[in-house]
Amino acid sequence: MSDPDLIDEDDLPPGSGPGDGGGERLEALIDASGVRLDKALAEAFPALSRARLQALLSEGAVSRDGVVLTGGSAKAPSGLYVVALPPVAPATPQPEAIPLTVLYEDADLIVIDKPAGMAAHPAPGCETGTLVNALLAHCGASLSGIGGVARPGIVHRLDKDTSGVMVAAKTDRAHQGLSALFATHDIERTYLALTRGAPSPSKGRIETRIGRSTGDRKKMAVLRAGGREAITDYVVQQTYGEPARAGGAPLAARVACTLHTGRTHQIRVHLSSKGSPILGDATYGSGSPAASVRSAIAEAGLARQALHAAVLGFVHPVTGALLRFETAPPADMQRLEALLSHL
Repeated sequence: MSDPDLIDEDDLPPGSGPGDGGGERLEALIDASGVRLDKALAEAFPALSRARLQALLSEGAVSRDGVVLTGGSAKAPSGLYVVALPPVAPATPQPEAIPLTVLYEDADLIVIDKPAGMAAHPAPGCETGTLVNALLAHCGASLSGIGGVARPGIVHRLDKDTSGVMVAAKTDRAHQGLSALFATHDIERTYLALTRGAPSPSKGRIETRIGRSTGDRKKMAVLRAGGREAITDYVVQQTYGEPARAGGAPLAARVACTLHTGRTHQIRVHLSSKGSPILGDATYGSGSPAASVRSAIAEAGLARQALHAAVLGFVHPVTGALLRFETAPPADMQRLEALLSHL
């Protein structure tokens, strides 16, 4: 099962991401001489039923040491067995009359202020209520289909619980042009985050490699080797609460982050790596904020990471016009910041 928040936005342009390529590949060393192949496979791959394994055998999806197997009644020689699960065919998203805050729209593209709680596109466990469902209703047949069945029009993404400015393509020419801009990072993107403490120094660049965590495959992490280059510039705009000791960090801060790459959870991982995770981030918010900050979070009703995509600027891929959009954080972040300012 894929996680809708674990997709590198630089990989979104056509032909990438879960559901666009091959399915999952399972491997197991089997040493069960004399045991029927289907039984040995069922023991080695307990997540798959024997009936499912029989079907996969008949489809040529099971191999041993590189040789495709077709029958399950034969004995199982020792070796490395591989089961290639086919990709899950994405369900066709249906139009849903979900209100959208449209910042700009023309024949080629649409820019919206995405609310927190709305996923960008359907994924297992989140098939409805997404931006794609809303765009299908709003744009109709004009929405670009180049992004695939599950992601028409989508050229970049925000995490489900991150609010802010997004652009979607309505035509294939706009989709190709926007995809190229994101691939070369010729996009202005600034996010506002409310953090526990404040990163030090108060202004700088975080340049690391980010990939899946070796300890938890559902999370991303800063890696010493492997992963992909990730670059974030940040500046602390405001601090809240007096440090607990002289020279210490404030209780919280508002931090502006400018992206130069688009890795999955990049800002969340980078700020956490600086010891200042985003408030409300259940995944990367290691450690607990001060009691007064926790009270402010509860009173503000913040039930997500306090992260907002505030600025999106780019050259229109068709007209060549310079477009730039800026929106204020939504009510939950504004309430929280107002409460933090009284600490």
